[in-house]
Amino acid sequence: MLENRLDWFSLEAGEYVPLEADAAGVIKSRQFPGLWLALPALLSGDMVKVLATLQEGLSSAEHEEFVQTLKNKK
Repeated sequence: MLENRLDWFSLEAGEYVPLEADAAGVIKSRQFPGLWLALPALLSGDMVKVLATLQEGLSSAEHEEFVQTLKNKK
C-alpha cells in the first residue's frame, strides 16, 4: 500500500501470475467466483464502492454456480 498499488496473483501451472483488472478496474478471483475487488476504489479509500462491487460479484451468476457446486459436494 505504500506504493499505492495492490498485486493479486493466481497460481497457474505451478507459477504465480498477476491478475489484471478489467476495464472498470475490477480484479475478479479465479478461485472464488464472485470475489470482486474494485482496485481504484480500494486504493483511494472509497469503501462504499469496494463493498458495492463485492456485493455485485456475490450477486453474479458465476457466484451462484460456485455456491451450488459447493452445496453439491456435501
